[in-house]
Amino acid sequence: MTITSSKRRRALVNYLGAVPFFLYTGIFLLLPTVLVILGSVRSSRDGSFTLNGLALLFSSRTLGIFWNSFWISAVTAIAGAIIGALLAWAISNAPAHSASRRVFVAFNSVIAQFGGVMLAFAFIATLGINGALTLLLGAIGAPTPSPGFLSSLWGIAAVYLYFQVPLMVIVFLPAIDGLAPQWREANENLGGNSKTYWLRIAAPILAPSFLGSLLLLFANSFSAFATAAALISQQTIIVPMEIQSAFRNELDLTLDSYAQSLALGMIVVIAVVMTLYALIQRRAGRWLASS
Repeated sequence: MTITSSKRRRALVNYLGAVPFFLYTGIFLLLPTVLVILGSVRSSRDGSFTLNGLALLFSSRTLGIFWNSFWISAVTAIAGAIIGALLAWAISNAPAHSASRRVFVAFNSVIAQFGGVMLAFAFIATLGINGALTLLLGAIGAPTPSPGFLSSLWGIAAVYLYFQVPLMVIVFLPAIDGLAPQWREANENLGGNSKTYWLRIAAPILAPSFLGSLLLLFANSFSAFATAAALISQQTIIVPMEIQSAFRNELDLTLDSYAQSLALGMIVVIAVVMTLYALIQRRAGRWLASS
């Protein structure tokens, strides 16, 4: 009886230790999700049931906006993952405790968090109509960026890469550092070359981490708002900006349910992406543990 009581008390203490986590998850994740679901089928005027918001969610215009967000997220995730992976590989060749490596990693950590209005202003001051680089290129007779470049999909994608690439460096560098030198030595002892090592050893090992990082970059770009909103003020071409436009509409109060429906669509997309990310990371973790 004493042993059983001790086990029960220990289990109770373990459960109590998890209470703060469940409270945090419930208040800041589950509760907002429930409110968004209820808001998508409820009128803001009288609280009655309505499907107007969900109907607008599947309209051709809204689907086009979702496609723009998908396009920007996919392009910046793929380009950022490739460029960031190459930079991470270059950094991994430096000694682990070298000053240059620590400085470069710290620099990427800062740049990965740089966004919003400050990032938009930096690009406008550089590549805008009267930007420093634009004026310099014009002075020497070189081609200059189009005046509407920064407010286009390609322009937003270029700006997003500014924080997508360093984010990839930060999240993918540990995976590259995890490649044991003995694996390359074993490959050379068995007659393999550099191509064999990367294609048959390193690539299969790094693939789960690369795909997981790619999904993380996609989610990061899909949910970004402030940078695009600062660059574009007269149109809504991505989902977060459409949510803002729906909430700010003072002529049609029924658009509140539409805004909630848009948020619900984003939650579904991000949930799918992050579920795939968690599955890939779990599989990579099991492989590394077994090796």
